[in-house]
This record gives sequence, C-alpha cells and structure tokens, in this order.
Amino acid sequence: MHKALTHLNLDGLQTYAPELLQTQSVTAVLLALGSNYQAEKHLPCVRKKLAVLGEIQLSTAFQNPDFTATLEHPKPDYTNQCVYISLTSPIPLQQLQQTFKNFESECNRQRLTEAQTSIKQVTMDIDILLIKLDDNQNSLSRNTTSKSLNQWIIMADRYPFKTHERAGIEELILSGL
Repeated sequence: MHKALTHLNLDGLQTYAPELLQTQSVTAVLLALGSNYQAEKHLPCVRKKLAVLGEIQLSTAFQNPDFTATLEHPKPDYTNQCVYISLTSPIPLQQLQQTFKNFESECNRQRLTEAQTSIKQVTMDIDILLIKLDDNQNSLSRNTTSKSLNQWIIMADRYPFKTHERAGIEELILSGL
C-alpha cells in the first residue's frame, strides 16, 4: 500500500469549496481523468505531463457510459482513470488548477465548442477530487485540529464521488505501489 494513502478513509474526510483553498499549497492530489474522444491518444499524453509534477500512481482505466445519454440521444462512452500525484514541491491550488486546464488545452479540449453541441467530444477532462495541504503553510490550521492537518480534503464540487471515481480512489488506496 502506498504510504501516503495507507490510512485514507473517504467517509471521514472534510469537504471544502475549492474557492476557499485557492492560495493553499498542495503537496499531493488525487485526480479523475476522463475522455470520450480519442482516449487512447489523450490519456497517455496527459499521464506523461502529470508525471513531470511528481511521483504518480494510476488506477485501472474504466470505460463508462455517459450518464447523460438516453436511448433517444446516445453519447460516446468515457474512459476514466484516477491518478495520485505526490508533488515534487508544494504548489498553490490555484496554480495547480491552471496547470491542469493548460494540460486539457494541450490535448485540444474545446470547451466553447462542447457547450454548443449536444454530443460533446471531450479529449481530456482533469478533475481534482482530493488534495493534501502542505502542513507547513496551511492557514486552515487555525480552524482545524492538528490531526486533520495530516488528512486529505475532498473538493466539495466533486462530492459525492461518481461510482467510477470512488472505485478508482479505492483501488489506489488498496493497491498502492
């Protein structure tokens, strides 16, 4: 089991709105990757980019139907994967979010085009599910116990987790390298 994920209990974690954490330095992150267009090309590409940020660990890639699809309006399946990154050095959450948006753009993600079509072709979607704050620069420490400083924080905008996200996170917890 990966030592950083050894005692991670999803049910006991606190949630915070990402906008409250923008200036906080992050030392590790759990991400959800998703692609419904040329996933076999874009997932390996973004994994290489993520590996530059630190040590990564990957869950199995899952193929899932688009939950907004209907019989009348079928949509392409998504390939989803969770990624744990132990960052080489702490990065403010806001900078990390921008880095991930840049990675999406480098995979030719076209948000404006997606918004205008009923069937979105998503080359790459990177969502932050959980973060671990830098204990040395955590301004939330005034509002939390010292025990909570060593725990992960769930991004409130991503919770509750989708089934494939929870499965990927649990796989990373159980099968750590």
